[in-house]
Amino acid sequence: MYKRILVATDGSKLSTMAVEHAINLADLTGAEVVALKVVPRYPQTYFEGGVALAAAEIARIEAQWNEEALTAVNAVKSAGQLREVKVKPVTVKSDLIAEAIIATAKRNKCDLIVMASHGRRGLKRLLLGSETQQVLTHSHTPVLVLR
Repeated sequence: MYKRILVATDGSKLSTMAVEHAINLADLTGAEVVALKVVPRYPQTYFEGGVALAAAEIARIEAQWNEEALTAVNAVKSAGQLREVKVKPVTVKSDLIAEAIIATAKRNKCDLIVMASHGRRGLKRLLLGSETQQVLTHSHTPVLVLR
């Protein structure tokens, strides 16, 4: 049924549930898993009153974020090894999370995207947005959303 399943993770409790479901599904179908963590760029502020950090400090913060992303996707790989599921860990640097998820799924020829939804509603959803909603509405690859 599925040959390659992309699971988007951010290391949260909800995304851990999505990882478990993706690995279980891959185990049942004989699929490979692509574990993705999107790493944002450090925001540069040019507005009055904003605090500008030195380039070295920004580089240190971004390196820390990259290290945390590698830890997250390698944890998925370890979980897959326990079930004898092949997992390809991938990190992508982008401020556009939903677009990065969709592009990675396309690039890796995934036939399913698995991700969690934080279940925000009302004003919170309007203000914070929903990466899951963006993926659902813009992806040509089927999406399994867990809450």
